[in-house]
Amino acid sequence: MVTIQGEKFMTDFEAKRAILDVGRRMYDKGFVAANDGNISCKVGPRTLWTTPTGVSKGFMTQDMLVKMNLDGKVLMGKMKPSSEVKMHLRVYEENPGLKAVVHAHPPVATSFAIAGISLDSAILTEAVMGLGSIPIARYATPGTQEVPDSVAPFVNTHNGVLLANHGALTWGGDIYQAFYRLESVEYYAMILMYTGNIIGRQNILSCSQVNKLLDIRKKLGITSGGVPPCAACETNDRDIVTSDDIRPLEPVELLRTGQASHTLKGVTPLVKPGDTCPVRTDAAAGEKSGAETGGRTKEGLIAEVVRRVVEELEAGGAV
Repeated sequence: MVTIQGEKFMTDFEAKRAILDVGRRMYDKGFVAANDGNISCKVGPRTLWTTPTGVSKGFMTQDMLVKMNLDGKVLMGKMKPSSEVKMHLRVYEENPGLKAVVHAHPPVATSFAIAGISLDSAILTEAVMGLGSIPIARYATPGTQEVPDSVAPFVNTHNGVLLANHGALTWGGDIYQAFYRLESVEYYAMILMYTGNIIGRQNILSCSQVNKLLDIRKKLGITSGGVPPCAACETNDRDIVTSDDIRPLEPVELLRTGQASHTLKGVTPLVKPGDTCPVRTDAAAGEKSGAETGGRTKEGLIAEVVRRVVEELEAGGAV
């Protein structure tokens, strides 16, 4: 590390080694395919190292990397920087305190970006504390000035964005924080997919629970990330030994309105922080009524499932 104008930066050697390391990790995790993705790391207030165009992030060597300044001028290197370095430069321009930017196409997060569903649900404590909400920047043609313009509004308020129909972009105070945030974005998206679109159920953290996590986030020195919608009431305040509310799992349709979490079955209704929690009656706090469960008991549901399976097997000639 070196200190320049009172700030600590990686040396050229450290930055290049770290970029190769992060590139290999991105490739090994399947966050990029072929020549996708790009990485940059500042080594001074207005200088940085970045990845070249047309090279797999899993097979880069130090002599391929490019040194340039924030004006876009190449200072060192035999290859050309990626055309998408424009969004890296814009991130540094908007927030000079940031030291690294990572762009990739992690499959689940990119799927959310394609579907137009932001990562904005208080279901995972680590995501609320360390990552926050991840919005979707409007669609922009890759490699054009439209991309940095679409990202700019979020640089000082969030820790990353999804790029509509494209991928994910994260930033940080150093290259590994930027990469860890990329990992967290993909993990967060995967948990949202499993609970909301496969299991079909989510217990959203209550606003009081979220506020406590935000206090922890503040103590950790994380000042950006936004505040996700939360549940007015706690839905996870009891131990669960066995589930009395057994129902056949049904395919959950992605939201036609673009906000899937608002219509998924079994998902806690979301409110804005500050909304009050309605008082639960004994009946509401206990088991669901027969009307809510369709008047079917656990045994009745199991019998119905068995009946349907047998019918399918008979129809296919397997019985």
